[in-house]
Amino acid sequence: MAVLVYAESLTGSIKKSALEAVTYGKLAADALGTECIALTIGKADGAASLGQYGASKVYNVSTADNNFDSQVYAAVVADAAQKLGADTVVFSHSSTGKSLAGRVAIRLEAGLVTSVLTAPTNGFEVKKGVFSGKGFATYSISSANRVVTIAPNTFRPNASGSDATVETLDVAVPAGRVKVTGQATVDGVVPLPEAELVVSAGRGMKGPENWGMIEEMATILGATTACSRPVADIDWRPHHEHVGQTGVAIRPNLYIAVGISGAIQHLAGVNQSKVIVVINKDPEAPFFKAADYGVVGDLFDVVPRLNEALKKFKANN
Repeated sequence: MAVLVYAESLTGSIKKSALEAVTYGKLAADALGTECIALTIGKADGAASLGQYGASKVYNVSTADNNFDSQVYAAVVADAAQKLGADTVVFSHSSTGKSLAGRVAIRLEAGLVTSVLTAPTNGFEVKKGVFSGKGFATYSISSANRVVTIAPNTFRPNASGSDATVETLDVAVPAGRVKVTGQATVDGVVPLPEAELVVSAGRGMKGPENWGMIEEMATILGATTACSRPVADIDWRPHHEHVGQTGVAIRPNLYIAVGISGAIQHLAGVNQSKVIVVINKDPEAPFFKAADYGVVGDLFDVVPRLNEALKKFKANN
């Protein structure tokens, strides 16, 4: 048997999340005493590089296109798993992976655990966060087949091997029920689920005209910008930047929250960040209870000074 990893390439090239998934797939394969196989669908520039991250073989289903249809892709992945003899299927815990994992699990009659944080042990036991990250639970999958999604920014891509040969895999591609007439995508920035550094702001900014200092900080740090829900709802910032329970859930290495009070709905989507820095003039703001570092002060004074300090630090290092 084998571990099959679906490596996302919806934009035509391999994503960072795919490298994380293959890295996890290699860890899982080693724990299970088997091999890690990567699967790409449609155009996937750079697919051979998946061999560097642990895939012993890379297969591509070229007869499917990059217009994502969860029903079509789920059928392809499940068929590929059966054809390649894989009893474990790994997805990223992205919007794509989440929409595929359940469908594939049903097709394979597999046990499913989402957003896992550890490689399998003791047969197939994995750990995941529960209660919005406030606790951890260990799940054991006893079925013959298993499907897991891996939490983003948990398994750092580890390039230690060499490129693999990409082979074409012949599987049936069913006709889709959804017709894609157009796509609106955001280019030039690291997607929030994949971002390791995030600078976010809320209504404390007082208006969209003041966002320049936040964008400047993000540029200096090489971070992705985000915002709280009220800011997106009143169109100060685009909705794809909304993070929180009702927006995008993120797990960056560093999350800087500027002028955000820290309502429980917001915290639920960001509290698994490795380090949280809060800047707020209200010392009673709930966010400070979740922060690793906090600055009590007027953001219009603190942020410009912090930006200048970051510039000097980068210039000298």
